[in-house]
Amino acid sequence: MNSQQDPLNHIRQLLESKSTAKQITYKNLLDAFAILANESERIIDELRKQAAPGDEDVTVTFDKVNEHEFHVKLAGDLLVFVLHTNVVTFSDEHPVMKTTYIREKEVNRYFGQIMIYNFMSDSIKFNRINDPGYLIARLLINHEGRFLVEGDGQLGFLFNTISAQAIREADLNTVVKLSLTAAIENDLMAPPFPQVRFITLFQKIEKTQELGAGQKIGFKMSYQNNQVG
Repeated sequence: MNSQQDPLNHIRQLLESKSTAKQITYKNLLDAFAILANESERIIDELRKQAAPGDEDVTVTFDKVNEHEFHVKLAGDLLVFVLHTNVVTFSDEHPVMKTTYIREKEVNRYFGQIMIYNFMSDSIKFNRINDPGYLIARLLINHEGRFLVEGDGQLGFLFNTISAQAIREADLNTVVKLSLTAAIENDLMAPPFPQVRFITLFQKIEKTQELGAGQKIGFKMSYQNNQVG
């Protein structure tokens, strides 16, 4: 706002541009999340029909928690899909902010977020509240439905630039499949022996299930892979 501009007029302009774009972004995000949930459930149904793991305890399930969260259990892994209700932007240092598309129009820079976390299913089963979860991917969608994905492996380079078109069902299907693949391919790493060599009696009594629990290898967001330090 310049010094000559009426503050009320400036507020009106922001409501008509930025706030409207954010509301449209959130609606796009809700629509995409609903499709993501449907695709996840469909993929799990297909896996149940096709997979023959050889052990009845190796299970795959889909569980819708609410409009903003659902879970996919894949054997020992639990993927948690979460829709964040706040629309965000990035710092000027983020690569996405340097693109021509973002610079063309101010409102293009606002994104809704869907986060995909990987937990060990036993962490939930045994209520091991100190077990870590790992961010597999972050799906970002703006007011035009254009999107990008930050993540590891194929998730980190397949959709690592802003799409030229609005997100499609096929894109969301791919995100689900690659997320499941990333989760099941990342094995547990046992903690170093010195870290679990000594325990207290309290740990033995209160946290038996947590003792010696493994951790998965974490990852950097795809845009950080080329950063030094």
